[in-house]
Amino acid sequence: MKTATPHDRPSQPTAAKGIRALPAGIWALGLGALFMDMSSELVHSLLPVFMASVLGASMLTIGIVEGVAEATAAITKVFSGAISDYLGKRKFLVVLGYGLGAVTKPLFPLATSIGWVFLGRFIDRIGKGIRGAPRDALVADITPPALWGTAYGLRQSLDSIGAFLGPLLAVALMAWFANDIKAALWFAALPAFIAVTLLVVAVREPEPRTPETKRRTPLALADVGRLPLRYWLTVLLGAAFTLARFSEAFLILRAQSLGLALGYVPLVLIVMNVVYAGVAYPAGVAADRFSRRAMLIAGLVVLIAADMALAVAASPLQAFIGAALWGLHMALTQGLLSKLVADAAPAALRGSAFGIFNLMTGISLLLASAIAGWLWSVFGAPATFLAGAAFAALATLGLIFYRGKPHILREGNP
Repeated sequence: MKTATPHDRPSQPTAAKGIRALPAGIWALGLGALFMDMSSELVHSLLPVFMASVLGASMLTIGIVEGVAEATAAITKVFSGAISDYLGKRKFLVVLGYGLGAVTKPLFPLATSIGWVFLGRFIDRIGKGIRGAPRDALVADITPPALWGTAYGLRQSLDSIGAFLGPLLAVALMAWFANDIKAALWFAALPAFIAVTLLVVAVREPEPRTPETKRRTPLALADVGRLPLRYWLTVLLGAAFTLARFSEAFLILRAQSLGLALGYVPLVLIVMNVVYAGVAYPAGVAADRFSRRAMLIAGLVVLIAADMALAVAASPLQAFIGAALWGLHMALTQGLLSKLVADAAPAALRGSAFGIFNLMTGISLLLASAIAGWLWSVFGAPATFLAGAAFAALATLGLIFYRGKPHILREGNP
């Protein structure tokens, strides 16, 4: 692997703000995420309907499949993050994870049972888990701390552009193939392999910047004890946020239940991710400058509004409004939570820190999705979204009244 040049990694912290101050490696990681998310969201925008209508899966089954898939990714992130800290290298794991995601894409159009879909989602999410924590740590490795919010915001924005291009492509393919879902799913492989190629060619491994990050120490559970209390409070905060929401598969199913035609179902994710992509970067910039507490509270309030809109929706248009609000919530909170992890974790344990964080949020997402599927099956769709709104309201009250120490939401970088 080539060693990064001074243009790819900062040698001194900088006060410069804005998109031009970011290193080229952030753009490469962001564009790789764009193409992979284009591929994945093409699949995900059609998969819930494919499972429900073609394979005959129940809502509870869909909730469990989605929840287990995401929890698998989260668990894998713990190990990949720790391994990247031990090796002092992150690019190999990032490329390996993207590669696994690419090779699983043909499994979905070949699926003849829910078991095949589960297998494809399971392997794909292992790939996501392998790449997730090393990639998030790599963003912090190659970016000055003063620009971490901006860097995570840009990467998330490019990721989200791919996340709405994928469903947009799905709509076009469904129209072209007369609603033949399997034919449309075959096209997901192309952007996935473009993402892998881009990362292999354009991402460079940075040199360690401190003596601490140059040392290779044995992997040990004792390292977890070196993570500060401020970090663990951030993990708790992220888990609470994730419990307040669930898999976006339920947004798709909600729109379909309100009469949205099969070929237009991917429009739900397009609407959500257009908003997500448009707001994620400015929200990341704002996270470097303004109140973190206010931004997180605003994100939860928007999530409550999204859940309420989806609970009372009587038409596909109202479902689109709910999806747009959902995307706004994600944009306000996800990049900021990554910044909080990077702020709180020691540099030598940054991969492990992101891995543990993603494990806890993944377990929360598994619980939230399984509960959402059960509520939908027993009480109907509105109950699912009303429960989400209630939990988001509790999380909002917790943030408003939190006055503890250490101050995980304090302004500025440590």
